[in-house]
Amino acid sequence: MPLREVEFPSDPKDLEDTKEQFLIFYSSRVNGQLWCPDCVAVDRTIQDTFGPENGPSAVIVYVGQKPEWKIPSNVFRGEPWQVASVPTVIKVEDSKVAGRLDSDINTLLAAFIKG
Repeated sequence: MPLREVEFPSDPKDLEDTKEQFLIFYSSRVNGQLWCPDCVAVDRTIQDTFGPENGPSAVIVYVGQKPEWKIPSNVFRGEPWQVASVPTVIKVEDSKVAGRLDSDINTLLAAFIKG
């Protein structure tokens, strides 16, 4: 299933009923480019994993531009997702967080998806 994208701002509660198995929290784009270097570093792995038709279903959620992300009240930092850093990949089961991967995504993503 191709990756779906949700632009900032969006209501985090709208994602609770997502049909996708995974939520990928990314920095928003500036002139088509992700502003976060860590997001850029994992983007190829994310695209290769979730992009193919037979890949796991996922949605990319953009958390805003750097000033919006840095404020403690950013909507994704609170309930229900509690994202502390980007990029973060969250596994969703029954509209709840079933797992979280926010470091070493390039090396741990395949095992995280299977586990």
